[in-house]
Amino acid sequence: MVLVLKLLFLTCLWPTAVLHSSQSQHHHLHHRQQFSFLRKHNSKREIKMRKLDSTKVRPLKSEQLLRIEDHDFALRPGFGGSPIPVGIDVQVESIDSISEVDMDFTMTLYLRHYWKDERLSFRSNKNKSMTFDGRLIKKIWVPDVFFVHSKRSFIHDTTVENVMLRVYPDGNVLFSLRITVSAMCFMDFSRFPLDTQNCSLELESYAYNEDDLMLYWKHGNKSLSTDEHISLSQFFIEEFSASSGLAFYSSTGWYNRLFINFALRRHIFFFVLQSYFPAMLMVMLSWVSFWIDRRAVPARVSLGITTVLTMSTIMTGVSASMPQVSYIKAVDVYLWISFLFVFLSVIEYAAVNYLTTIEERKQLKKRGKASGMYSIDAVQAMAFDGCFHDTDVDMDLTAFSDRCEENETQARAASVANADTTRMKRKRSLKGNVGRIILQNNHVIDTYSRIVFPRSAAAKAPQRRMPKPCVGCPANRPTHGSVEEKIPACITFQAHPIHVPESCPACFDGGNC
Repeated sequence: MVLVLKLLFLTCLWPTAVLHSSQSQHHHLHHRQQFSFLRKHNSKREIKMRKLDSTKVRPLKSEQLLRIEDHDFALRPGFGGSPIPVGIDVQVESIDSISEVDMDFTMTLYLRHYWKDERLSFRSNKNKSMTFDGRLIKKIWVPDVFFVHSKRSFIHDTTVENVMLRVYPDGNVLFSLRITVSAMCFMDFSRFPLDTQNCSLELESYAYNEDDLMLYWKHGNKSLSTDEHISLSQFFIEEFSASSGLAFYSSTGWYNRLFINFALRRHIFFFVLQSYFPAMLMVMLSWVSFWIDRRAVPARVSLGITTVLTMSTIMTGVSASMPQVSYIKAVDVYLWISFLFVFLSVIEYAAVNYLTTIEERKQLKKRGKASGMYSIDAVQAMAFDGCFHDTDVDMDLTAFSDRCEENETQARAASVANADTTRMKRKRSLKGNVGRIILQNNHVIDTYSRIVFPRSAAAKAPQRRMPKPCVGCPANRPTHGSVEEKIPACITFQAHPIHVPESCPACFDGGNC
């Protein structure tokens, strides 16, 4: 009975279990179909995206040919082995400028590197090289050459960056670029402007010492070439030469260094016109004062001051175009000696004027009168009116007393009648004797200055000759329009030793009237 009941229960549950099993299989089948559809849809989407952005996925033909993706170009060729040799070839296009103030030079050149990288070798049936621009430079290894002691440098980029890369089938590489660099040049101006400057441009690897990179001139001395039309305004380029050496750094070791040497000889003609010749003229102009009468104070003083100021201007102009060095240059010696001659010409006249004043004072004391009247010559007369006078002046030390006012009217009345006659006779007597009078009135310092100072106008100056006193010559009174309008009439004028009285021409020869 129990068995029958179990069979009836199983018979009731069997259709339900079969139906549930069929539904579960149908659900799993539907889920698998849906997953397969999504997978196919995603794969199609990825293919479409790849087609839209194929440049970022596919390498370029040049990169495929050189197999750039297969190598690590962060390492130098032959890493871990012997140092890689890198040849250098330089062609100097121009020397743009030479600055003495900044002590540097600016040069434009073509810099070419030669090395071999087997990682860049490729198959070529015709054995032809491939040339690339600067875009491939960043993806391969290139030497890190820099300029020692450079201040500024740049690669030209007009119209495109002036960089060229050429790869040969066997892996040889040529890397060329056009650079303008400004570098230091240690100059010596001790012989300026007769100097010759030796400058050099130095090339060296920045990161790789001699154990990793060997820098050398590709073709020896022929590796350095220059343009035939290179010229400078102030310098003549004597020679270009190439040399090499080693540089030691305490922290990193020894490095190969290449030198581009050139010698510059300065043109002297520019400085002759701008400095030497004007300075020479100023010195000669200062010597002209030795031939001007010693009593012409404004003329000689103004000429001396003018030459001193002009020499100062010339020296300032030369110093402004030169660096502030602490040693003496050749041009400084010349200009300072010229300035010294000009300065001494001013000091010479100061001594002449001082000694003349002392001499005249002694003569006045010897000719002094018992009445207190003293004679003063043209030097004292010029102190009153600033004009030159060729007659002696006897001045009463009490000239401004009441006695001067009483005699003034009488002295003027006596001289008015002969004013015109006196002037005409004086002109005729001095017409042919002005030069002789000046020579005879020279001070002994002026006479020797013409000989001592270089290139003086006269090799020999005549001896100073004082004529004998003239006996019996009448005293000459001043006329209107000269001294008597500014000096009281109580001052009496007598004949100066070098003056030729109108009534006594024999006085000039030392005779008696």
